[in-house]
Amino acid sequence: MGDTFIRHIALLGFEKRFVPSQHYVYMFLVKWQDLSEKVVYRRFTEIYEFHKTLKEMFPIEAGDINPENRIIPHLPAPRWFDGQRVAESRQGTLTEYYNALMGLPVKISRCPQLLDFFKVRPDDLKLPTDSQVKKPETYLVPKDGKSNVADITGPIILQTYRAIADYEKSSGSEMALAMGDVVDVVEKSESGWWFCQMKTKRGWVPASYLEPLDSPDEAEDPEPNYAGEPYVTIRAYAAVMDDEVSLQQGETIEVIHKLLDGWWVIRKEDVTGYFPSMYLQKAGQDITQAQCQIKKRGAPPRRSSIRNAHSIHQRSRKRLSQDAYRRNSVRYLQQRRRQARLGPQNAGSPRKEQPLTERPKPQPAVPPRPSADLILHRCSESTKRKLASAV
Repeated sequence: MGDTFIRHIALLGFEKRFVPSQHYVYMFLVKWQDLSEKVVYRRFTEIYEFHKTLKEMFPIEAGDINPENRIIPHLPAPRWFDGQRVAESRQGTLTEYYNALMGLPVKISRCPQLLDFFKVRPDDLKLPTDSQVKKPETYLVPKDGKSNVADITGPIILQTYRAIADYEKSSGSEMALAMGDVVDVVEKSESGWWFCQMKTKRGWVPASYLEPLDSPDEAEDPEPNYAGEPYVTIRAYAAVMDDEVSLQQGETIEVIHKLLDGWWVIRKEDVTGYFPSMYLQKAGQDITQAQCQIKKRGAPPRRSSIRNAHSIHQRSRKRLSQDAYRRNSVRYLQQRRRQARLGPQNAGSPRKEQPLTERPKPQPAVPPRPSADLILHRCSESTKRKLASAV
């Protein structure tokens, strides 16, 4: 496990909120070292207080001792009254500020204060309730404007997806979709619920209802890990389809493939099958937040359960079959048991079989080079004349 740090910070836009009183918050997409992406909301006054703290921590880099040594970017102080026009104009300033901040030396760009400031807070997870008279208004940074997200962070670009079927939301935190709707995906949660934006609407949508516009395959799905990762079930689930697994609460299993739609392939002894990731938790971690998500939305539907799904792609998504999962998993388990029988003293033996995913591919045999006489015998008359004249 490496040190925790932030790879990129992208300004997505700002929200106009009315509870407890009218104010503005800026939306940031934060990409961490493990490639996870989180959306956080910060007021400008909070950002400015963080900026002052940073200057106090690094007085030399802030130019307090010698102005010529200043490398920490400038940030204007908040105004007495902040209206929508001011909030909108600050987007370019904040873009330049965080773009410069992430390019500073590691002692600043990876300091604990900066990491703590952008960690997800409980308020970042709260969504407007149905009881609110006036919901927040969202204003995104235009993709083709001066504050292009691609220009800010490089690899972080909001991906565009299309709805393959109608979806009716079941809670205020979700967003309804009609077949053919095009949305921007802001955050891809491991639970299979993705936070999406469509014009001024935003909310959680099941990933199974979305397909990328450019390719039918979800290229971001990681490769299977047949070594397995231990998890504990925090809620019982009864299999609905043949390729799913039924488990009781509190059972320990191994996750061998984490798919982005929230249905992971798990292994219980020699049995493999799909199981909702929302009902899984790493041992020793707090399950309070996970249980809250279950109460709000529950497990997302699977792609195979969606009726009248219509894709714009001619070929379907490529997914491993359960037979392939079981075959490779059993092969790995047999290999692991064989290594356990050999004992640690033979761990470095050259006869030790390599893991399934690390075996070198067989190289094709190279045929021997033909003799000069054989080449001359097989070549054409034209080539023979050219060779004779060259001699």
